[in-house]
Amino acid sequence: MRPRRPLKEAHGESALFRRRALAGFAFIVLGLAGLVVRYVQLQVVRHDEFVLRSQANRLKPRAIAPARGLIYDRNGVLLADNVTAFRLEVVPEQVPDMEAFLREIATVVPLDEDDIDAFRRQLKQSRRFDSVPLKLRLTEDDIARFAVNRWRFPSVDVVPYLTRRYPYGELFAHVIGYVGRIDADDQARLDAARYKGTTHIGRSGIERSYEDLLHGTPGYALVEVNADGRTQRVLERHPPVPGRNLYLSIDVRIQQAAAAAFEGRPGAAVAIDPRNGQVLAMVSVPSFDPNPFVNGIARGDYAALTGAADKPLYNRALRGAYPPGSTVKPFLALGGLELKLRRPEDTVLSTGEFCLPNQSRCYRDDKRGGDGTVNMVRAIQLSTNTYFYKLALDMGIDRLSAWMRRFAFGEKTGIDLDGEGTGILPSREWKAAHYKQPWFPGETVLTGIGQAYWAVTPLQLAHATAVLAGRGVPYPPRLALAAQAVDGPREALANPPSGPSLISDPAYWNVINQGMQAVIYGGAGATGQGLGEGFPYRIAGKSGTAERYSRRTEAYDTNKNSAYLAARHRAWFIAYTPAEDPQIAVAVVLEAGAWGGKDAGPIARKILDAWLAAQGGRAPPATPLPAPPSTQLPAPGDVIESPQPADVPAGDDSEDSEDSPP
Repeated sequence: MRPRRPLKEAHGESALFRRRALAGFAFIVLGLAGLVVRYVQLQVVRHDEFVLRSQANRLKPRAIAPARGLIYDRNGVLLADNVTAFRLEVVPEQVPDMEAFLREIATVVPLDEDDIDAFRRQLKQSRRFDSVPLKLRLTEDDIARFAVNRWRFPSVDVVPYLTRRYPYGELFAHVIGYVGRIDADDQARLDAARYKGTTHIGRSGIERSYEDLLHGTPGYALVEVNADGRTQRVLERHPPVPGRNLYLSIDVRIQQAAAAAFEGRPGAAVAIDPRNGQVLAMVSVPSFDPNPFVNGIARGDYAALTGAADKPLYNRALRGAYPPGSTVKPFLALGGLELKLRRPEDTVLSTGEFCLPNQSRCYRDDKRGGDGTVNMVRAIQLSTNTYFYKLALDMGIDRLSAWMRRFAFGEKTGIDLDGEGTGILPSREWKAAHYKQPWFPGETVLTGIGQAYWAVTPLQLAHATAVLAGRGVPYPPRLALAAQAVDGPREALANPPSGPSLISDPAYWNVINQGMQAVIYGGAGATGQGLGEGFPYRIAGKSGTAERYSRRTEAYDTNKNSAYLAARHRAWFIAYTPAEDPQIAVAVVLEAGAWGGKDAGPIARKILDAWLAAQGGRAPPATPLPAPPSTQLPAPGDVIESPQPADVPAGDDSEDSEDSPP
């Protein structure tokens, strides 16, 4: 029998439904209330915040790098330019798989290992939402291939930019230097705000030394972008302030003539205006093309430069250190006058060799048999070693070093370039620090003719020559002549003298000047004979040949061929003109030259010719200087005796001597 179903209780079910309906309605009301509260919070309370976020998704500030200041020579010839180029930029946060992306885009735009390495380095230094350059200096083919495939790479864009170009290439590589990509070390030290959007910085030369002046101040643009991050329009633009243009004291014409005069032989030359310290030419041979360094030189090309036997990357003018040889003799003679150790009329008998008291080893003169009786002017003219052996001994190494240091030997000249070498000024303190030994008289003898421990840079010797030509007034060498803001006037950069004249009596300068003119015009035996022929103004000069010989008699053998001699010698020549009112001073060194006057002298003359042409041949007419009354040769019996100095211990050096040419 089936059980009976209970009767339905309508009243209870109705009450249950009402309770459930009320509960559901309450939940709906609470949900609507929550939505209203949330809506008020989003639309009212946090309205400004979300408007800003929305704008940030649509509007992007983009830094605008300033145009780098241009570099000109003293006459307005452009030496460093900015040219338009295009680069490929990537926004890392929009790339889900960077390795796959690089493989894929390389099939469209060729990428080499250097491009990828540079990109990876910059990825580590940048924020993920910043654009990072992937490839610089795109070709027209690169741009065309990417344009066809652009839809495949929403995170990539082709961006125009200004890149550095050096129209004269090798000619100014060691002076102007070059710019290069900013790396991690640069990021750590640079002002991030000032370098926002900038990819390059000065690496060497003027580009590095005057980075602050050339760089400028960045601007920014407020752009509207789409969902892919591509620019739709520019809403606001604040232009950058370009860097200031820089005018150098160098004259392109003189620089070209100096470089050409070397004919590819390794060496250096520096020309300075003694009236103000302005560098008119500064050449290091061989050189290199700085343009490949701007956007990253290929590894193979860089290895070829660093491995080259002639070291084209080495700035010989600024850092090359060589024994100066007889070029120091005019400075030493001036020191003898200033220290009251010599009068112009005092003489020395040159017999072919010079011996210290109580010592069997002797030092050779310039030629077998010597020059006979010579006074100061004739000793400079003939480059008589014996005269300067005696003078150096009478000065003593302490006074000699102190005097030569006043011409900036053994220290930096203060030129406005980084990386200047100091060379070596021999002194008692220097030897003690480097060799832990006392100083010997034999070393003083060799120091008197620019040998032994001596080492000077071409810049140092050019500076010293300019100080001498300027009647002793020292001006620091300067390359930067003036600066100019955009649409502004050229503003001269001051370069006051670094001190008073080193010459106390104008008559002293006249004697040295007379001797250096005799080097050019003194006839037979003068080491610069013939270099003044055809030049309309008087030239004063001095040769120097730093060589290594033993003290054996065979050193006087003049039958050795020039190739043999050149392999052993550093050939120097210093000069200035017009002799009565110097306006240019030059120092030239050849790393391999038989004789200073014969090999380096013609290079100096070509530099002077170029200077003359640059002046339009309008230099003041030359007038011969009268011979000082004290330069007449006395009788042989008036020869000076030079006792052994008491301020150094007795002894002699054990090294082979290095003398001027026989």
